[in-house]
Amino acid sequence: MTGTHTTIGAAAAHFGLGTHVLRHWEDRGLLTPDRDTAGRRRYRDSDLDTIAMIVLGKQAGLSLDELAVLFTCAPDRATRVKVLREHHTRLTARLARTRAALDAVAHVLDCDAEDFRTCPHFRDRLAAVRRADTIAEW
Repeated sequence: MTGTHTTIGAAAAHFGLGTHVLRHWEDRGLLTPDRDTAGRRRYRDSDLDTIAMIVLGKQAGLSLDELAVLFTCAPDRATRVKVLREHHTRLTARLARTRAALDAVAHVLDCDAEDFRTCPHFRDRLAAVRRADTIAEW
C-alpha cells in the first residue's frame, strides 16, 4: 500500500480502524494528510507511518495526549524521555499488579484445600489486601 493515493477508507481498513478514528486523530493534530482538489484526504507513506506509530503507542498504553507530546509538542529528547519514563513507571506498577493477580490465581488452582477460601495462605493474602486496600502486596 502506497501513501500517495491512499484514501481514508483504505488507510483505516489497512490498520483495522474506523475512518472516524483517523478523523479524530487528525482533529487532535496527530495526522495531517494532504487533500485533493475535492477536499478528500490522501494519505502519504509518512502518514501511514504515523498511523502505525499511533497504533503501536496505543498498544503500549499511551494516551493520545502523550502521543501528541511525543509526536508534535516535544521536539526535544528530554521531554520525550520524561513522558516515556512516567509511562514506564505506570506500566511497571500495572505489571506488578497483574503478576500478583496471576500468582493468586495460580495458588488457588494448585491449592489442596477443598475450598480455597479456607486456605491459610489465601486467608493471609486476603488480610494483606484488606490492610493495604490494594492487590499490589500479593
